Amino acid sequence: MATSKLPILGLPHPLILLPASRFTMPVSKEIGETLLSLIEESDALPIIAAIPINSSSTSPNTDPPLAEWGTAARVLRLVKPPARNPRQPYLVSLHGLTRVRLINMSQKKLTGDDLLRMPTHDIEYPPTEKVPTPEAVEKFKQSALRLLDRLAKDSVQQSRKEGYNKIASMLDDIADAKTPWMADVLIGSVNGEYSDKLAILGTPDAEARLTLATEIFLKQASISEVSKKIATAVDESLSKQQKEFFLRQQLAAIQRELHVLQRSNGTSTGPTTPNTPASNEAGTGGSSELDDDEQHEADDMADLKRKIEAMEPGSEERKMGVREWRRLKRIPAGSVENGVIRSYLEWLTSVPWPNSSGNTSSNDPNASTSSELQVQPQLKDKSFLNAARTQLDADHFGLEKIKKRLIEYLAVVRLKELNAEKEAADEQKIVQAAILQEEAKAKAETSKDVVVFDKDLAQKQEKSAVVAPKFRGSKKSVKGPILLFVGPPGTGKTSLGQSVAKALNRPFQRISLGGVRDEAEIRGHRRTYVASGPGLIVQALRKAGRSDPVILLDEIDKIGQSNFHGDPGAALLEVLDPEQNHTFNDHYINVPIDLSQVLFICTANSLETISAPLLDRCEVIQLSGYTYDEKIHIARRFLLPKQLTANGLDASHITITEPALLHIATRYTREAGVRSLERAIGSVVRYKAVEWAEYLDSLPQKEDETQLASADGAVVVASSTKGYDKVVEEHQLEKILGIARWDGEEREREERRGIVYGLVVMGQGEGGILPVETISLPGTGRLKLTGSLGDVIKESGELALSWVKTYSYDLRITNSRSEDPLKVPEPIDIHLHLPAGATKKDGPSAGVAMTCAFVSLLTGACVPTNVAMTGEITLRGRVTPVGGIKEKVLGAHRAQITKVILPWANRKDVEHDVALEIRNEMEFVFVRTVREALEAAFGKGVLGWRRDTVLLESRL
Repeated sequence: MATSKLPILGLPHPLILLPASRFTMPVSKEIGETLLSLIEESDALPIIAAIPINSSSTSPNTDPPLAEWGTAARVLRLVKPPARNPRQPYLVSLHGLTRVRLINMSQKKLTGDDLLRMPTHDIEYPPTEKVPTPEAVEKFKQSALRLLDRLAKDSVQQSRKEGYNKIASMLDDIADAKTPWMADVLIGSVNGEYSDKLAILGTPDAEARLTLATEIFLKQASISEVSKKIATAVDESLSKQQKEFFLRQQLAAIQRELHVLQRSNGTSTGPTTPNTPASNEAGTGGSSELDDDEQHEADDMADLKRKIEAMEPGSEERKMGVREWRRLKRIPAGSVENGVIRSYLEWLTSVPWPNSSGNTSSNDPNASTSSELQVQPQLKDKSFLNAARTQLDADHFGLEKIKKRLIEYLAVVRLKELNAEKEAADEQKIVQAAILQEEAKAKAETSKDVVVFDKDLAQKQEKSAVVAPKFRGSKKSVKGPILLFVGPPGTGKTSLGQSVAKALNRPFQRISLGGVRDEAEIRGHRRTYVASGPGLIVQALRKAGRSDPVILLDEIDKIGQSNFHGDPGAALLEVLDPEQNHTFNDHYINVPIDLSQVLFICTANSLETISAPLLDRCEVIQLSGYTYDEKIHIARRFLLPKQLTANGLDASHITITEPALLHIATRYTREAGVRSLERAIGSVVRYKAVEWAEYLDSLPQKEDETQLASADGAVVVASSTKGYDKVVEEHQLEKILGIARWDGEEREREERRGIVYGLVVMGQGEGGILPVETISLPGTGRLKLTGSLGDVIKESGELALSWVKTYSYDLRITNSRSEDPLKVPEPIDIHLHLPAGATKKDGPSAGVAMTCAFVSLLTGACVPTNVAMTGEITLRGRVTPVGGIKEKVLGAHRAQITKVILPWANRKDVEHDVALEIRNEMEFVFVRTVREALEAAFGKGVLGWRRDTVLLESRL
């Protein structure tokens, strides 16, 4: 190869100069002055090396390297910038002569500053080109003629068409030795890709260059043909749409003129009708959106058709939609059946079917479900679970057990989504590898020339269209659990559902089941009925707009019982069964609906009225009441800011002290939830709002304006008697809220003979303590029970007295085992009373408390007032477990009980359900027998059992 030295001119991206090509480019002032000096120094036109700058491999902090191959070019012309505007660049015209290759680039690295001075560098010329083979020349000519023919057809200008036809005629007569030169000419003149031109420039071998040019021409011809087909189809569609739009606009204008004419005739002959549109009276000629014109009708029908086409091909909903659509087209528009079918189709297409492409066209193979597009980016975020915990903690205080269960569900959702996405990606890689293998085979079959590329492109498009549905279908979400929150009112059951929806970024829908007594409200009416419609579940899905919302079934325990309308509770069995609700059948829609992705959250105040089959389908999570400490935290974080905002104040206007807040929670409210606490805080805030408003009214005008314009909005004037005091003290509450509803008499308990305190669960689910009072009076040895007691609790009293009579000798109540403590030394009656006589009481859990009360009455020993107890007893003296432990313990804690006696079998309930701070403040004694309960209640050694006697079970 011949070598020489030439000045180097770097061609910025995307400029490439091929041999036999010409172009004019702007250059900087430094390069222009260098070229001018070259022209002045040489006798003939100077020759330089035009080397492309390979910008694809550069980074922002490095100078761009030069490509290996370039073109030796002659400088034909250099235009200086005009004197009036010296900032304009130089213009240089170049003519490509032959390929050149830079040598020894590794020894000398050029920088951007070096290129501005056009340094001289060693280059070498390729050897003389060999004549290519006839096969390569023939393939090159065929591909070039095909491309030129396509470019001539696509060209709009007549001059371009003639130019392409002339090149085609030249190509037929050109010699084989000139075909490599012709390849350079065509590649330089055709608007091709930068990478293709760079590849041609770096191919010095003639036959290899012809083969590469053949592939490039075939690709460009195929792309041009496909683009032309698409453009033609789009133009035809647009022309039809424009024609239809033009005709409809004419029709609307004619209808408006007819309407105006009819109205003018009506005004001349009679009074104006009240239904005349106001817009037409104004003479503007505009129409209201309520006008029943054919344009709106056609748009609605087109939208309905598009939604049916967007459904998954072959699915049940699409088959039903197509069938009803054909019926709709056959029935006249004024028919009643037409309105029924159309209403059905509107409901059918509004349901968010899981595999539907939504609002995208069904012809798009890459369309995906809208719910997937919304959920997937958030699930990919590594901080998803932390954000969910933050959301739950921000909305609710405490409830750690429930938050743990919800975080478990969210973690499973995230793992399932990521695994499904990974599997789909692996599947797509396998399919893409198979496509690449077939492409390689197609390129190897050189004998099929043009047909090979078209066949390969068709197969690639067909298989890529098959990959997208597989990629979508492989993504399956985890089944939504059925959570049932059970607890007293005001404990945050409903708001928990909203927090879960926020954490999942899903729509939230609430369905109130209180008083629902018709099965059709759940399953929908059949279409044979007049004014039929879908049920509440389908309506919630339509409002949500996605197939995976969070649906809250509120007050499920207050649903109507079975009647002649059906059983609505039984209709929920299919909805709330994770193994069946993927084919939920609404009577109106009459197509299986997938509810498996829906997260159902049910709420109830109690489980007694819920049927056993329905309860078996739910995962029950208990929400007990709050402690006083939790209530104060909730009041500070949530209730007080909410009431301040609702009443037009902010945090600077009012400060409730800690003792005052505790006094409100203990003396003015007695509930498991916080609704009454919120109402009491709202009363305090409104009272202070009145004071603040009066204080502003009492200020002079200038001071009032300054007051309103201040940053914090509140200025406390402590020295003035009429000033505003934002602090609420404990002693002010009686003036604001009135006399306390509970005076705390249970906290001022008196230690007396025959009185003990038991633990109870009240009507709204909150726990508390209840005194068991007993007295002895002259009588005949009978037991009298009062206090609105049920049969079970009366039996517990008789059972407790029987046990005390049996062990009266051991307790030193009598002197022999044959004596009855109610008749010896003198006959007495025992009266047992449970206060709050207007409240119904029932249950076996008062057995231990009644036994301790009888023992205290007969022995004279007293139970300390800081002790409370619960538990059922048997005739053998065993203490068996009872329910509502957490509620009872919380009630005892609110009543400042420090020692609680519980059955041994309820130990696990205390460890799992009662908060640690409460367990640390209270003493729990777990007993197995009544004797252990008596010792725990009275103290060890207080009763003085007879230990040296033997109890005879029977006598001979």
